[in-house]
Amino acid sequence: MRRLACEAGLAEQVEIDSAGTGGWHEGSPPDDRMTAAARRRGYELTGRARQITAGDIRRFDLVLIMDEQNRRDIRPWLPDGPEREKVRMFCEFCARFENDEVPDPYYGGREGFDRVLDLLEDGCAGVLEHIRQWRAGAAEKP
Repeated sequence: MRRLACEAGLAEQVEIDSAGTGGWHEGSPPDDRMTAAARRRGYELTGRARQITAGDIRRFDLVLIMDEQNRRDIRPWLPDGPEREKVRMFCEFCARFENDEVPDPYYGGREGFDRVLDLLEDGCAGVLEHIRQWRAGAAEKP
């Protein structure tokens, strides 16, 4: 997503972050298998795992979740009313794939990480288009 935002000239206007719903990997680098799969595609994964907070949900305009378990995990922090609508399933933004959820590749083989990257590339392109449309709509308002 960071690469797409940069290529679109939006790197300075869009804040991108990542967090898990559980804290069991907090402080750890990305999984070695995902790092290798990403590197094969020219991505360099950086950062450390952290757990999502209620503040994240309030702060960000769009919160993407990978599966229904994520939704159940963050439900106690979800605001009432229209604010709830900023929490969306990541796969809603996929155009090429018809998955409802991004599968967890952790217990699978190499192909699982490649499949997740396929979904992420597809969905991130859709997220970027969503941002462009949102920005265009915001620019039209007085």
